[in-house]
Amino acid sequence: MNELRTFDVPAESRGQRLDHFLVQQLADVSRSRVQMLIDQGGVRINGAAAKSSTKLRGGERIEVEGEAHPAPLKAEPEAIPLDVIYEDKDLAVINKPAGMMVHAGSGKTNDARSRGTLVNALLYRFNKLSATGGDLRPGIVHRLDKDTSGLIVVAKNDKAHAALGEMFSSRRIKKTYIALVEGRLERDKGTITAAVSRDTIRRTRMTTRPNENARTAVSHYEVIRKLETRFGPFALIRVRIETGRTHQIRVHMSSLGYPVVGDTLYGGAGQLVEKTPPQSGKTAGRRGSEEERLRLGRNFLHAARLEFTHPTTGKAMELEAPLPEELEAFLGRLESPAKASARS
Repeated sequence: MNELRTFDVPAESRGQRLDHFLVQQLADVSRSRVQMLIDQGGVRINGAAAKSSTKLRGGERIEVEGEAHPAPLKAEPEAIPLDVIYEDKDLAVINKPAGMMVHAGSGKTNDARSRGTLVNALLYRFNKLSATGGDLRPGIVHRLDKDTSGLIVVAKNDKAHAALGEMFSSRRIKKTYIALVEGRLERDKGTITAAVSRDTIRRTRMTTRPNENARTAVSHYEVIRKLETRFGPFALIRVRIETGRTHQIRVHMSSLGYPVVGDTLYGGAGQLVEKTPPQSGKTAGRRGSEEERLRLGRNFLHAARLEFTHPTTGKAMELEAPLPEELEAFLGRLESPAKASARS
């Protein structure tokens, strides 16, 4: 049975909107959730239905019954271009651009229902996907961060989804990324085995600090080339991950002191500033104002290669996606010996 709560409106609340009044009375309930409850008929003034914008006069009795129940999210098809690397009746491999979420989060409102996500684009392109992930994540077997580009495999039917999911669980799908990290890597190759868990203080972050909820995470990296630039030292690296923990490469490289370029969540600089030799007096001030600054606007992390056995045919699949143009252009500006004419 739904709990019934009653509130008598004091005279000093005269002229206040109903939704504003209830936000003050109901602890830890947002205004949007209050408005949803009102729209669903869960709030009455003197026994009659009310609107969020109703102005109170003072002396009314307000009844609040139950809790707001958001409508279940369901992804809808949306005409968004896709870079399809491979496709057959069982699966497809997509080269996802940076800036695109794979699917909507459960906290999204109806107005923001999975707009612009990979799932929306997949439903429009393929019409039918596996139902294993539910209405919000049809076809999704694994994920990429919003600001990470590159290859992602999706399942068109439940049988393929189950087989691919088992391959990921048993670490039989090889995923290789290209990343640019800040600093001089001491070793040209290495393996990071630090377990990963949700940061208990900053919930948007993951951490390698010891935690009873930490899960095994293994990343193998090797240097493609080291860069000594006027913005400082960097290393372009190839990373193969055995496990697919949230933010795994980003948190692993940051734990070594080499954050991914552009990854401000894990210590990367939001923009790179040209290093200049020490100067003095007015010349120093003028030179400092002329320092070039580079801003990428995304993480320099790209899922470049996928290797797996096709779940139906048994064929060995080896798929690659080159670095996106914006990453290649960023590398060019970074390694340029002179200032580029364009500024970020």
